Amino acid sequence: MDKILTAADAALRTLFARPAASQPSPAQAIPEADLSNDQQRLAGALMRVNHVGEVCAQALYNAQAMVTRDAQLRIHLLEAAREETDHLAWSRERLDALGQRPSLLNPLWFAGAFAIGLVAAKISDRMSLGFVVETENQVSAHLGSHLERLPQEDQASLAVVQRMKDDEERHAAEALEAGALPLPAPVQNLMRAAAKVMTTTAHYV
Repeated sequence: MDKILTAADAALRTLFARPAASQPSPAQAIPEADLSNDQQRLAGALMRVNHVGEVCAQALYNAQAMVTRDAQLRIHLLEAAREETDHLAWSRERLDALGQRPSLLNPLWFAGAFAIGLVAAKISDRMSLGFVVETENQVSAHLGSHLERLPQEDQASLAVVQRMKDDEERHAAEALEAGALPLPAPVQNLMRAAAKVMTTTAHYV
């Protein structure tokens, strides 16, 4: 019951509360750029996609932590979720600064990622960690593309995205060290296709 309540609390906080970061945003000391309307819309759309990714990360990690029987793994997953909360807060701050809103479909994205986390964790802890590795690798790739697409004048958003990318790569490496099972190629391809639908939709909605 405690695990279920913890997961429910994480869902409510992620979807309906303003997240509070445990660390200052990498953008904190960077002045806001004077962006054109087109640059502001582009930066906002990309940060909305990044915010959705962090919503999904909260769902994935909390679902896996709820199911695993390994106490150490549960601690590891919840610590990763805490770090992702920083990302969630930082990306939301950038959305606010850019005058943009989060995705209207965040409850849908959360539910889908939570279901994937539950299924993966039910199969095995190693499979669960394999989903972490593949998810973090895909998120890191998206963030890398955003570093190229964001207006170079928007140094605040660039700083946040770079820090997020570094953290996601570290999470993937830690999951590998913990014994992650590589996912079959068809599963990886399915995850990429689902991510494509999500990122394309979140760019606008």
